[in-house]
Amino acid sequence: MNWNNALECSEILGQQAVSALIEEAELTPKPGLVDKQNSGSHSDMSCQLMIKSAKALEETFTQIAFVSYRQKPSQLLREKVAEIGRSGEKTMLEATSGINTHKGAIWAIGLLTSSKAMLPPEAGIERVTQLAGELARFQDRYVPNQNSNGSRIQKRYGVLGARGEAEQGFPHVRLVALPALYAARQKTVSESFARIDTLLALMANVDDTCILHRGGIDTLLIIKEKAKHVLENGGVSTAEGWKALADLDMECGLRRASPGGSADLLAATIFLDGLCTQSKPLRLKSSITN
Repeated sequence: MNWNNALECSEILGQQAVSALIEEAELTPKPGLVDKQNSGSHSDMSCQLMIKSAKALEETFTQIAFVSYRQKPSQLLREKVAEIGRSGEKTMLEATSGINTHKGAIWAIGLLTSSKAMLPPEAGIERVTQLAGELARFQDRYVPNQNSNGSRIQKRYGVLGARGEAEQGFPHVRLVALPALYAARQKTVSESFARIDTLLALMANVDDTCILHRGGIDTLLIIKEKAKHVLENGGVSTAEGWKALADLDMECGLRRASPGGSADLLAATIFLDGLCTQSKPLRLKSSITN
């Protein structure tokens, strides 16, 4: 991928960010999540709404890339990106009639978009995620004093959360999701199956604050174990794995569990995979220490 100026770079990255969100939304089936078959644990959402929301955010990601082009991580840039992101949240809510479809994705992919725009086109995943982490660690002096669900859950359970994930350079994307995606592709399964297995790898490892918010620690542990069980049975490309996926989906429905944090990280994985295909896969780890 090549670009010659800030405008070209920002437009490309804005389009790639939206494409990643749409591809994540359309991936089917996804236990507990909105897909083309159903709304999962989200009675107020649909795949069409997710796509509408994603398209409405293109200008947000384009602006983030534009202000970040060839810059270095700094508090000033962090605050510029955050301001654009908050404006993007308002755009999202206007497009969805007040439904929070992509707040977490704006944070994660916004940081990665900013980082990628700072770097030369040939920069790989390690450098992009490292720089995104550097940017995330700067404090935003103008952030509204809001006690979000994610921050409350993070404090209550001592989990990484979306902020911690970003500040550490997206370890679950680098060390779990991308290696799982590469490994699935090496088995020559379909791209959809490879991405579903990648989502399951995230669900098996991430202390998902969305699940914790709805169901607490017991639900999180059960969902993580059932996601792991699908993978232990060969993933969704096998008959036993497919059966285990149906069981996981049923469990998510009964508990109203939504792995929204894992979905955001899957979208980030798709985004990075599309932009940094020359990066070498890392060794898959069974878990990440928060």
